[in-house]
Amino acid sequence: MDPPTGVALVALGASATALATGLGALPFVGRHPLGDELRAAANGVAAGVMVAASLGLLIEGSTWSLADTGIGVVAGVIFVALVTRLVADHPVRHFAGVSGAGAGRAVVIVLVMTAHSAAEGIGVGVAYGGGEALGLTTTIAIALHNIPEGLAIALVMIPRGASVASAAAWAVISSLPQPLLAVPAFLLVDWSVAVLPIGLGFAAGAMVWMALVELIPDAVRESGASRVWPAALGAFVILGLLQLAVAA
Repeated sequence: MDPPTGVALVALGASATALATGLGALPFVGRHPLGDELRAAANGVAAGVMVAASLGLLIEGSTWSLADTGIGVVAGVIFVALVTRLVADHPVRHFAGVSGAGAGRAVVIVLVMTAHSAAEGIGVGVAYGGGEALGLTTTIAIALHNIPEGLAIALVMIPRGASVASAAAWAVISSLPQPLLAVPAFLLVDWSVAVLPIGLGFAAGAMVWMALVELIPDAVRESGASRVWPAALGAFVILGLLQLAVAA
């Protein structure tokens, strides 16, 4: 595959994966606003989706380098902890239609998913470096994975006051690192392969920390464990099975 053709295919494929993230907000069309019980369940589902996605990233990263993936996990946890502390020290009161304490949580989830998208963008570029067929397969797989990741963003933003359109737009924006990094990764495959497991681990660590330390505890405080944990575990199992089906 000659470089000009490769660059065009990579840019097109990575742009498609970014746009697919916005589809995650579609289940909320006509269902806004949500009541307290549904809001708590939404937080649980978002956490389950993020943990399941993180497991897939860890498995993928370990195939490249277990040690580098572990380094990335630690860096991701530190990143989210620092961002959360920064938001707590400098409260965000308004973001994308979300007001009050929920605005800061919306900012954190968008930042976490943006970091996640960076790793996926590198993955798309590396895949096309292995040939058009591998690149296309990887593009489809990541696009399918991005839909529930967009859903996770919508589940955090919409119950706190954001519109469906705003949540969809921010979901797509969070995935812009994919087209921005996929082309350089394709052109610099050797460098990209070296940093890919670190990026995958970083994204996994960030999402697990966000899910288990931020989303689930807040939801349990608001509505009780009996509503939150079943939603989280159900989402985890469903997305996990979908990822296995895609991988097969």
